[in-house]
Amino acid sequence: MMIPFERIAAQVLDALIEEFVTREGTDSGYIGESLDRSVADVRQQLFRKEAYIVYEEKTKEWNIVSRSFLTTHLPNKV
Repeated sequence: MMIPFERIAAQVLDALIEEFVTREGTDSGYIGESLDRSVADVRQQLFRKEAYIVYEEKTKEWNIVSRSFLTTHLPNKV
């Protein structure tokens, strides 16, 4: 299920994005940038609809995924 970022409180959204960009074992592409810059980059991607917050009910896990990933793997969701 896609979660509209606009429905998430600002502090919670910041925490989600921060956890995402610092998550170990993922290739988020933000290594080497400052944390503040990385969070701002992801936030802008969400505003521009280039990325989405996705929640998987079965596993109770969430992720931030790119629009290109969604259109390739879940074309009926975007």
